[in-house]
Amino acid sequence: MKAAAFEYQKPTELSAVVSALRASNGEAKLFGGGQSLGPMLNLRLARPKKILDVSTLPALKVIEDLGTAWRIGGGVTHAMLEDRVLVGCEPLAQVARGIAYRAIRNRGTVGGSLAHADPAADWPLTMPALGATIVIAGVSGERRVAAESFMTAAFGTALAEDEIIAAVEVPKISADARWGYWKFCRKTGEFPEASAAVLLDPQRKVARVWIGALNGAPQSLNALAVDIAQRGFLAISDLSVSQALEPVLGKIDAAQRRLHQTAVRRAVQLATA
Repeated sequence: MKAAAFEYQKPTELSAVVSALRASNGEAKLFGGGQSLGPMLNLRLARPKKILDVSTLPALKVIEDLGTAWRIGGGVTHAMLEDRVLVGCEPLAQVARGIAYRAIRNRGTVGGSLAHADPAADWPLTMPALGATIVIAGVSGERRVAAESFMTAAFGTALAEDEIIAAVEVPKISADARWGYWKFCRKTGEFPEASAAVLLDPQRKVARVWIGALNGAPQSLNALAVDIAQRGFLAISDLSVSQALEPVLGKIDAAQRRLHQTAVRRAVQLATA
């Protein structure tokens, strides 16, 4: 199939993008890497009246060292993070290189993935686990939303129709921090059936365990994270993981439940080894 007819614009300034979004009254779509929107257009699952191409917008391609954090432009591709290890944010390169295939990583963007909000995607899980902040640009300027609150449901976010993800600010972890990330995919390059991320940073007094590939937004397992910070891998057992997951998994089949339990265990093992 081919996309339905639409008007095409390629703004050269971020301010022009948000102005065009406001004027469109919800009838415009942003085109960055096109790895999600492209197929949706061709299948006519999305029929916007206007496409705003932000794929080469300079303001969205910047990676900036803020001292205690890295500011990553919304248009930064997965491949850019794969190829450039950011000191203090080394987990980003690890996660990036595991996303789909290189051809997709060359085009797909961090901001696009977060805005699309697929429950099984990597960045909607990684950013809350790292304590990131989503920087959102609108006609009134920038506002910041904690990554853990940004995704509200499957394919739902805190973005208004006239806003765009300008950047993501990711705090630097300490030299003593440990990171674990695990996902189960039926085959290489596919979205996972279950995924988990663990960050233990005693110097910053941070302990986080997050799971993804759920029916909705990724979820935090706070109590389990605290226990792991205190006792390490000894805190992990079939019972403790099952009890931690019970409130967020709901009614799913035994095989899926086991995949989520194992993803958590393996992510914790990587972070405590």
